[in-house]
Amino acid sequence: MNMSKSDKPHLNIIIMGHVDNGKSTTTGHLLYLAGVIDQRTIDAYKAEAEAMGKATFHFAWVLDNLKEERERGVTIDLRFLQFPTKKYNMTVIDAPGHRDFIKNMITGASQADAAVLFSSAKKGEFEAGIGPGGQTREHAFLAFTLGIRQLIVAINKMDDAQVNWGKERYDEMKNEISRMLKTIGYKIEKINFIPVSGWTGDNLLKKSEKMPWYTGPTLMEAFDLLELPAKPTNKPLRIPIQDVYSITGIGTVPVGRVETGILKPNTNLVFMPSNKTAEVKSIEMHHTSIPMAEPGDNIGMNVRGIAKTDVHRGDVAGPVDNPPTVAKEFIGQIIVIYHPTAIAAGYTPVLHYHTGQIAVKFTELIKKIDPRTGQVSEEHPGFLKTGDAAWVRMEPLHPIAIEAFNDFPELGRFAIRDMGTTVAAGAVKEVTKKGP
Repeated sequence: MNMSKSDKPHLNIIIMGHVDNGKSTTTGHLLYLAGVIDQRTIDAYKAEAEAMGKATFHFAWVLDNLKEERERGVTIDLRFLQFPTKKYNMTVIDAPGHRDFIKNMITGASQADAAVLFSSAKKGEFEAGIGPGGQTREHAFLAFTLGIRQLIVAINKMDDAQVNWGKERYDEMKNEISRMLKTIGYKIEKINFIPVSGWTGDNLLKKSEKMPWYTGPTLMEAFDLLELPAKPTNKPLRIPIQDVYSITGIGTVPVGRVETGILKPNTNLVFMPSNKTAEVKSIEMHHTSIPMAEPGDNIGMNVRGIAKTDVHRGDVAGPVDNPPTVAKEFIGQIIVIYHPTAIAAGYTPVLHYHTGQIAVKFTELIKKIDPRTGQVSEEHPGFLKTGDAAWVRMEPLHPIAIEAFNDFPELGRFAIRDMGTTVAAGAVKEVTKKGP
């Protein structure tokens, strides 16, 4: 059966790892081998690199050029980072720094289904990444905190002169990374550890002849071994609202992505926290009326009984008999990604959650968790600093519609931002005081 491009299921994957571990080179080379980037583009970058005196051309340039554009505020066509595998259409979310990574993680459109963790086999680089302050551990912990359970580990730079494609270094790293991932909470038996060279292209698409001792999948094959997350159609309906329009002759049209459950016309919905009910007359997707909407669908709903001013971005629609949870206060498990000094109780940053944002107060620092073991390292700490993981009691400025991560992972992730940067990311452990 020949599936056209659009028929393939879609999977979002995020690329992580310590700086210098070769994420960009490998991803750029993979996209080239997969035929997503044509030779012409490569040649143009190559000429540019040579003109700048960087004779050793890296595939990383492909991504770096994008990154620069990103930093300059030019919108990148993200399709560029899409490529087909036999089974899926993959979207790659490159995470150059933490900030982009988090932003991408918490915006509904790109909740990552899986992650590739890069680690360098080069002497000293692996050790720096996995040691204290290294990003290998931090990224893995962050991915787990944010609910990513599927992982591929790419052990890169196997071409390094000292490594020389050797099984010994691979085994050493695999054991050490496995130990670290286990303490975080990952199931090791499900993880493929793939020895690759982003530079030479070994084990990206084709089996490497230089490492006959490795019998597992190539990176491309490992993508197809990932599982598509089950569509949570059996859960109660939850639709976070992105926008609300008022259309002449039609009326109020809230727009959002169905996260869980199924929506059909002639259903009564309640919008929380505003607690307004309305009847859905019809559902539209891509300007076409549809008989049913399910998780993943971005839809507009023509509703009767409410005005445009009754519903706001950040509200969540759900069934009247099982309304979305409204929190006056909740406990969040967070990891502090970056703070210039320290965070104490009373801290008031901005909470970014599914489609909303609001000022939030840290009313109590409950306990600190050791990211390596997941054990409590300190009860009621006086402050939190960069790299700390903790449980915090939080109080939004007004009640908000948010769910516990264990009940609705789709609505239980958040980020904490302040001074234009992402300070922390986390998941809702429990809603401790409910609203209306």
